[in-house]
Amino acid sequence: MNETKKTALFIICDGVEELEAVAPIDILRRGGIDVTIASAGTTKTVLGKNDITIGTDTSVSDLHSQIFDALVFPGGPGVYTLRKDTRLPDIIQQHVTGDKWIAAICAAPTLLKDQGLLDGRKHTSHFTVWDELPESEKSDVVVDGKIVTSQGPGTAVAFGLKLVEVLTSKENAEEVASSICLSG
Repeated sequence: MNETKKTALFIICDGVEELEAVAPIDILRRGGIDVTIASAGTTKTVLGKNDITIGTDTSVSDLHSQIFDALVFPGGPGVYTLRKDTRLPDIIQQHVTGDKWIAAICAAPTLLKDQGLLDGRKHTSHFTVWDELPESEKSDVVVDGKIVTSQGPGTAVAFGLKLVEVLTSKENAEEVASSICLSG
């Protein structure tokens, strides 16, 4: 059986919380998932919240309606820029319509709230956005339907592993966890 490799799109911009982008990207790639990193800005490099530069593969403008198995939004102060990006509602809706996974960590679940995707769904987020997302659970990672949310930098590895699990298998996620010496 020839199974197609799963794909994930990470959309980031200046101010991204680096750990929430890099840790899940690394985990997904270790899990055999083809990850594309897209800059919402005008350059192929993004300056993170903690002054770490992250190179991207493409820009949001060059995606041309591509659909991925998972659409992932890391958090950080850059989320406030992403919430104003008029291209993102269409990209999110294309993935929802295509029955694809949508994932957000830290402040990024507010992007999903803006699109009505959290209505009636369990979710979590960083405590700094609990005023906007008062129903956030105090859990590391929450899955409801095809929505995955997580709390912040400290839960980035668990977030990545959950994405590997939902996109491939629990066994694959366990193998990745073991390969990085994750105990527990």
